[in-house]
Order: sequence, then C-alpha cells, then structure tokens
Amino acid sequence: MKKWKYLSMTALLGSTLLIGACGGETSGEGTNSGNGMEQTENGEAQLTGSVSGDGSSTVAPITEALVEEYKAVQPNVQVSVGVSGTGGGFEKFIAGETDFSNASREMKEEEARALEEAGIEFTKFEIAYDGITVVVNAENDWAKNLTIEQLKEIWIEDGKAKKWSDIDPSWPDEEIVYYAPGTDSGTFDYFDEVVLEGEDLVRSAQLSEDDNVIVQGVASDPYAIGFFGYAYYLENKDRLKAVKVNGVEPTREAIEKGEYTPLSRPLFVFVNNAKIKDSEAFYDFMKFSLENAGDMAEAVGYIRLPEEKYEEGLKKLDAIK
Repeated sequence: MKKWKYLSMTALLGSTLLIGACGGETSGEGTNSGNGMEQTENGEAQLTGSVSGDGSSTVAPITEALVEEYKAVQPNVQVSVGVSGTGGGFEKFIAGETDFSNASREMKEEEARALEEAGIEFTKFEIAYDGITVVVNAENDWAKNLTIEQLKEIWIEDGKAKKWSDIDPSWPDEEIVYYAPGTDSGTFDYFDEVVLEGEDLVRSAQLSEDDNVIVQGVASDPYAIGFFGYAYYLENKDRLKAVKVNGVEPTREAIEKGEYTPLSRPLFVFVNNAKIKDSEAFYDFMKFSLENAGDMAEAVGYIRLPEEKYEEGLKKLDAIK
C-alpha cells in the first residue's frame, strides 16, 4: 500500500521500516538503544536512537507512511515495525521486546493481565477508523448485499460444505471458497465477535495474516469470499467487489458517520509508558505520529478521527512523559 507516496509533501527519504509477512519478526532487538542527541553541521540538535513496534497488518499502512515521513524529520532515529498480527504483536509487547504495539481491536483481558504481571504500564491511543470490508470476486453478480445473519450463515462452521445456493436458492449451486485473516489478526477477532458471536469459523477457510494473500485468493476464484480492512479493498477495488452489509456500502462517509455497522471500528497503538519516559526518540516519534496520523490515515485509505481525538492523545502522551 503506497498511496501516501502521491501526497504533495516534502521529499521522502528511505525508512528502516521492516514489514514482514505472516509471523514476521521485528528486527533489531534491544529497543531504545543509543538514544540521545547529536549536533548537525549547522549546529542544530538532532535526535538519535531506535524505536521498535509490531502488530496489526491493518494498522501497518498508516505506520509505514508515518515512518517514512518521520525519517525526513529525524533521519538518525531508526524505527522498525513487524507485522505479526494484533495478537502476535501483543505477545512481543508483553515480553518487553517492543516499544509499541499496533492493534485493530481492543486488548483482551488476559493480555492486560499478562502486562500487569510483567510490570508493564501502557497507554492506548486511537489513530484512525476502519471498516471491515467483505469482498467477493469481480465476476460475482449475486452476493451484492448480505445481512449479518447471512454472513453468519456463510462463515460459521456447521459440519457441511456450503454452497451459495444454500444462502439463497437463486444463487449458483457452487461451493463457497473462503479466505480470511489468521487467528492472530485483530480483524479475525473483531469479525468473530460481531458476526460469528464466538462460534467457530468454517474449517475450510484459508487463513493468512497477510491481507494480500486474501486479495489474491478472492480475485482468482469466482466463488470466493473474504474480508479485511477497508484500505486493502480500496487498493484492490479494480479486482474485487465490496459487499453491502445490511444495505450499507463500506465508504469513508458511512464508516465515519457510524452508519456501516457493526463492522466499523477504531484502530489503536498501545505504548509502553516506561519506554516513553526513558526515550526521547520514542516520545518524539509518538508525538509526530499523533500529529500526523489523520493525514496518513486518509492518504492510505482509512478515515481520520475528529481533530479533538488527536489533541486528547497528545495530552495523554505528555502526561506519560
């Protein structure tokens, strides 16, 4: 996802962002190493140090854009981010391996409890809105609008192979082919909560933490269905069709106004409070992120928060420091 490159902004320098595939590892252990200040040739103070994060593939495009922009401002601060899914990111955050964790869902009680047991205090920041988008193949001319009950019927495991005609007799007598985010994904967890309501996802679904695998799968099979974040649909809307849910099409306006329910959701970044206090580079990167997250979210296809939300986030950040 590189739409942010088309913004008319200052020239961008290469970043050290490392986006991995499914289960990718965050590079550069020993976070916040060598943080400090150094003088440039013209006598200006320049931050140095390293910052690391991991987590949601849905949040990754926003973070990628932010890291590129930040590199132009603070070229001596290295920011590395892995993409192992919301759950995988929290595992590293709990282990103290990362400074921040991207998430496309709220933290679970057991994750918060594990952080408490590890002695890690954290703060949650909202950075954008997203709408989980249900997609079908471009040749699919029947599943244009699905209710939540129909989505539940399609996606819940019931011990038999399902055909499109099982959902509506007028639809093709062909088996449904499923593609979905992996179980470490916050998108999977959110879909499980609001659509499946805790029931098992169909066992035949091909799961991946890499949303591009889902795009490829659905685009290559006329009887396939999948779901992922809204920005990935926008990037591939020439190859896929978005399904209306309860009669509402996933659009920026519908997501922002709360009309695209229940599949709209906020996106988060969780930070390690102690590392904010200890690292001027990490604090500065988070300050930059909150000041620019709205622009970067819009640039890559998500929906910005109301400005007061970012202002509240900046106040919370300063309170940590």
